[in-house]
Amino acid sequence: MATWETLLSTMGLALVSGGTVSLVYGFLLSFVGNVCIAMSLSEPASMHPNAGGQYFMISELSSSRTRAILSFYTGWISLLGWVALTASAPFGAANIIQGVVVLNYEDYVPQTWHWYLIYVAVTLIAFGLNIFGGRVLPVLENLIMALHVIFFFMILIATLVLARGNYQPAEFVFTQFSNGTGWDSDFVAWGIGMVTSAYIMIGYDSAAHMAEEMPDPRRGVPRAMIGSIIVNGIMGFAIVIAVLFSIQDFDAALSARTGFPIIEIFRQLTGGSNLAAASAMSCTIAVSAALATVGLVASTSRTLWSFARDGAPAFSGKIARISRRTHVPFNAVAVVIVAVLLLGALNVASTAGFSAVLSITVVGLSLSYLVPIVAMLYRRLRTPDMLAWGPWRMNPVVGVAVNVASIVYVLFLTALLVLPTTVPVVAANMNYASLILGGVVILVSVDWVLRARKSFKGPVALVDV
Repeated sequence: MATWETLLSTMGLALVSGGTVSLVYGFLLSFVGNVCIAMSLSEPASMHPNAGGQYFMISELSSSRTRAILSFYTGWISLLGWVALTASAPFGAANIIQGVVVLNYEDYVPQTWHWYLIYVAVTLIAFGLNIFGGRVLPVLENLIMALHVIFFFMILIATLVLARGNYQPAEFVFTQFSNGTGWDSDFVAWGIGMVTSAYIMIGYDSAAHMAEEMPDPRRGVPRAMIGSIIVNGIMGFAIVIAVLFSIQDFDAALSARTGFPIIEIFRQLTGGSNLAAASAMSCTIAVSAALATVGLVASTSRTLWSFARDGAPAFSGKIARISRRTHVPFNAVAVVIVAVLLLGALNVASTAGFSAVLSITVVGLSLSYLVPIVAMLYRRLRTPDMLAWGPWRMNPVVGVAVNVASIVYVLFLTALLVLPTTVPVVAANMNYASLILGGVVILVSVDWVLRARKSFKGPVALVDV
């Protein structure tokens, strides 16, 4: 999880849809909601650790009659969310890189196809490292973690020091509200702004997908999921408070020529004319996003490979094939890369393309979390004797409350994040998240009726616990 980096690169969406109130209180709501979800998922993860994650959990919690169909749909929704999450990293990198170019060259007129070329370059580099850099990946993962922490302290300290003596009042940070969406309802505007806070907390289920590589997954997966949210939540909240107190000109940040408030905020903090310093601070975000793309491609391709290993997608035999030369699932990586490149094309077609990808990420993954949580709540209340508890278990009363809170939070997000980000709605600013989600569900349903229901029986347990 790269919470603080993604927060800075996407904060403009929240500031337009609710102002600082959206960032501060949206962050707190997202933190509580995702802690509840992680706690809810930790129980079935502790009982049934498997690289399939959510779709394996639901297969173990459902009846023999519904096992195959529920795991099939959950697997596809989860995979869609992971593909969108993977696409969001080169999205962020390309956004910041192009913004930095705009900052430094007044005569440069940004074009969406320029942006797409940067996006493609970042994605293809990640593809190459995943295919041919097998020995480098472990070192790269350690580097990403180190830079995640180093850059955090660099930006946090620099922001507070540079703004010293010119901090915004607490009233601005905790009460400033603005609605630049065109929606008449301020609540809807604030809810749409939740896309930033919800997105930066997502993806902790990656720990569940690593279950087959952990020595003690029954304990390790719950600790990793809950721990990652708590640690990154603290880092993210520290950054958001520091940046909001340090904004020098709020209106200028929202209307900046770069298109991204954080670049303008860094320019203001560095005196307005020290573009090199502002660019360097901005590039910490771009570097983190580009490096994160490599790890996300690896995680998503392994999720697809695991799904194909169980025979769920069409052409599963080819997708699940491991290259003898590189010892990686080449076909799975290639499929993920193609999907990521297609999602990137959204930004060429719509000014709301970035917001749509974030919405798909949040809604797709959240719905995949929802299915096993609903099943867990049902089993807890109706058939508790059927639950083979693992070492991580909540108190029965606490468990029910946490499950219900998780369900309410996911439904709240889903209802709001598929709405258009601005009104009136035209083709250029439409939120294509609902269209893509609906299209995937239709295609998956057709595949289920014509093919999968005859062959797919559900995931296979491979973890020795």
